[in-house]
Amino acid sequence: MPNIIEIQNLKKQYPNFALSEISFSLEEGSIMGLIGENGAGKTTTLKAMLGLIQKDGGSVRLLGKELCMQNKREIFEQIGVVFEQAGFHDSLRAPQISAILANTYKNWDKALFSRYLCRFSLPLDKPIKHFSTGMKRKLALGAALSHHPKLLILDEATSGLDPIVREEFLDIFLEFIQREECAILISSHITSDLDKIADNITFLHQGHLVFSKNKDMLLEEMGVLKCPLSKLSNLPKDQAVRYRKNQFGAEVLLTDKKKFLQENPSAIVDPVSTEEIMLFYARGQAL
Repeated sequence: MPNIIEIQNLKKQYPNFALSEISFSLEEGSIMGLIGENGAGKTTTLKAMLGLIQKDGGSVRLLGKELCMQNKREIFEQIGVVFEQAGFHDSLRAPQISAILANTYKNWDKALFSRYLCRFSLPLDKPIKHFSTGMKRKLALGAALSHHPKLLILDEATSGLDPIVREEFLDIFLEFIQREECAILISSHITSDLDKIADNITFLHQGHLVFSKNKDMLLEEMGVLKCPLSKLSNLPKDQAVRYRKNQFGAEVLLTDKKKFLQENPSAIVDPVSTEEIMLFYARGQAL
């Protein structure tokens, strides 16, 4: 399938932070989870992709086109965006938002927006300033979906929501992706949500790309070795990348657990989750 997102060597420099040559791609019909600790560069990446901040290098292609001033409006017609903070003025009510967005998007679907309002049990007569965090996030998602986008870009869209609402959002994401020409890029700290829905994981750490891989292949390849501290110096550096100490010795993140077990059949290697991988890089030490 063709790529709906293509990022090559994306860079952004701040006085105390640098986004360093981030590259990844997302196929149509796929969901990508963007993970990393606070300050890793996830929101900076999304904003630079969308032209909300000026990038300092690299290229961005969305829906097969290089993002530039000449085609930005055309591309944005096909993108739905939800950031952690809703972008609507607090004094507005849902019908007013619908009227505003009808003048913004050629394909705005008032009836579809009304169905989302009903599905989310959102009031029509209450200003947004009286909405809870969950209600604001529901409103933003409904608005993002109601102009029939091909690409959803979500920054911490499920953060701060209770498990029931989060599950409802995940169901909606899976419904959206049933259209094979669509795709979702979702940044999230809640890796358990991504474990449920993501096809690919892109991991940023301190502004650098650690990997961008198929999630199932990633979890199949990686593992956690349990061993005494005295064994750390003997581990192959191309397979054992990070470690954490514990009261029994050490846990080591392996990049190729099958190869390691072939060479060390008596070793104890456990499966790993996306959350554990992130913790190894954020809080572990390099070998």
